[in-house]
Amino acid sequence: MSKRNVSRRQFLNYTLTGVGGFMAAGMLMPMVRFAVDPVLAGGSESDFVATKQKIKDLSTEPTRVDFSFTQVDGWYESEVTNTAWVYKTKDGKIVALSPICKHLGCTVDWGGDKEHPEQFFCPCHYGRYTKDGMNVKGTPPISPLDVFTTKEKDGILYLGQRKPHGEA
Repeated sequence: MSKRNVSRRQFLNYTLTGVGGFMAAGMLMPMVRFAVDPVLAGGSESDFVATKQKIKDLSTEPTRVDFSFTQVDGWYESEVTNTAWVYKTKDGKIVALSPICKHLGCTVDWGGDKEHPEQFFCPCHYGRYTKDGMNVKGTPPISPLDVFTTKEKDGILYLGQRKPHGEA
């Protein structure tokens, strides 16, 4: 046996320190896991989402393409539907533009303005964009429409991340 005696004060101090440390660990562990777990979770296999649009059906006229994907925010999963305006250029390149106006976030429509049928039109504040998504000077938007990255697989159009015009 040990000849070292523990006083009541030391015993109480050790006991309270141990219990306090145990309680602190019990409170901190869920917070740390909550913060770290989504970071450690594996991402999706691909950043591209399949649409129902066949590449062969695209023309030089912008077509509205709706697509859905599962979005995960931490532990919450939701089904999100998004839209893009897609067309082929004369040299066969596929262009996918975001329909979100850069002025106030309204939705633009192709040919929505009778005076300018070959442009994208935002009805909120009469903003206009050319076919390639560039903002028309003298109208409210201050920057071009965002562009989706695209890829083709088995004749189907896949859309990726939305990026500012010029970065895609």
